[in-house]
Amino acid sequence: MRNESNKASFGGWKVLTVYFSHSGNTRECAQQINQRVGGDLLELTPVRPYPEDYDTVVSQAKRELRAGYRPELKATGDGVADYDVVFVGSPNWWNTVAPPVMTYLAGYDFTDKAVVPFITHEGTGLGQSARDIGDLCPGATVLEGIAIRGGEVNRAGQKLSEWLRKLGIAEDVTSRTGRNQ
Repeated sequence: MRNESNKASFGGWKVLTVYFSHSGNTRECAQQINQRVGGDLLELTPVRPYPEDYDTVVSQAKRELRAGYRPELKATGDGVADYDVVFVGSPNWWNTVAPPVMTYLAGYDFTDKAVVPFITHEGTGLGQSARDIGDLCPGATVLEGIAIRGGEVNRAGQKLSEWLRKLGIAEDVTSRTGRNQ
């Protein structure tokens, strides 16, 4: 687990961006979101790392999801009690979020939090991730999520900015940085 903070928050809201990234795509999206909204950044890392081989990790993920397995995480930060908005990022594994994200979400009370899904994928979009996140976060308001194709994460800045503006969560990034990302 990495927990980075740039101490900023948007509009007086305390923001957390929490994510699991197997290939690096979800990490890249999380960092881009964090640059736009500020707050804290938390990467979820399982105690037992996933295999790097694509076919092996796909098979393992399928077995874990079918069994309802929740892997142990190295650390999970200080929780969500002090946050108003929690961005939740995951690769789309078998039409839902990865088991490490499920472990994290099931471990905290998200009542009265705004939870915002962002999913990386290679053609499956959000799948049922938003619904599953809602099921794991009873009492939370799950806002409209976004799906970014893995091969496009390095060019997703404008799409992310538009999504955040549409949600009313972030100001126009050009007003803060003087440039369009």
